[in-house]
Amino acid sequence: MKKRILVAPLNWGLGHATRCIPIINALISEGFVPVIASDGVALTLLRKEFPNLPTIELPSYNVTYSKNGKLFKLKLLKDSPKLLKAIKDEKKTISKILEYIDIAGIISDNRLGVRHKKVPSVFITHQLNVLSGNTTWLSTKMHQKIITKFDECWVPDTKGDMNLSGRLGHTKNFDIPTKYIGPLSRFTKKATAIKNDLFVLISGPEPQRTFLQNKLLSELKNYTGKIVFVKGIMEKDQTIQVLGNMTIYNFMTSGLLEKTINESALILSRSGYTTIMDLAKLNKKAFFIPTPGQFEQEYLAKRLTEMSLVPSCKQNDFTLMKLKESNAYEGLNSFGFKPDYKDLFNLF
Repeated sequence: MKKRILVAPLNWGLGHATRCIPIINALISEGFVPVIASDGVALTLLRKEFPNLPTIELPSYNVTYSKNGKLFKLKLLKDSPKLLKAIKDEKKTISKILEYIDIAGIISDNRLGVRHKKVPSVFITHQLNVLSGNTTWLSTKMHQKIITKFDECWVPDTKGDMNLSGRLGHTKNFDIPTKYIGPLSRFTKKATAIKNDLFVLISGPEPQRTFLQNKLLSELKNYTGKIVFVKGIMEKDQTIQVLGNMTIYNFMTSGLLEKTINESALILSRSGYTTIMDLAKLNKKAFFIPTPGQFEQEYLAKRLTEMSLVPSCKQNDFTLMKLKESNAYEGLNSFGFKPDYKDLFNLF
């Protein structure tokens, strides 16, 4: 019998789900049977990517952003009882799953309650330090305390000075076996002709996803080049709408997304860490608009701009003219890091 490994990404945008795709593929290659566990759009996406794998729906965190980015931290604080209840429900659900299914290991991508003391449990995160403004010390301490309840922590980045996550994924004192597994991406760079001048890719919790969508559709009306625009809305069926020089998709699955990014000259997107890993793997030029109030995305965008790699701006400040700044920036590049999955999976 092949060992079953529960893979459980957080449903917060699509990033946690998509960066689990290479891990799920690696598990299959190494002879394991991945059991996918999540909720919402993350689960929908992975069911589309792996229609033949078993899936389980987990309790939802139901986290949304505030309409005003400045109130993001306050909104999270207000939602914390709901979050704590979801974590408690996750633990109960995992215990029930283990009663009926023989699970040999658990890989949780930022799902805080998906672990069990009887099963080797891994926590995937690029945030060993959780930025939250003047409460960074507290949010980091709380997050690290939760991670120590797992058997191992896997950081999707490189250990040295040349890295993508900066101080998010690197800390001096942390009392748990931590492995840097390299940037995770489901994509492969391919030598292909450029067909699109601009590729717009957005996702993330509401209402900020819709705010950005409407802002960009308005600003890009006068763009003269060819645009492919992906809204990042996971629905049952894919929809395609053509408006002049713009082709609009509700979502794309991995194959088409990889092909379209490879064929695009410039990528306009949020500065989510998974997006950064994907674009680095494909060696792409980009322009980032961080989610208002999300300290992590704001930090990553600012860091990459200061490194002269990718220009960025606040959501309200974006105009069509801003895209010209990308000409003066280097673009993203991967480090050619290859994870040793056989070694990683020895835990199970």
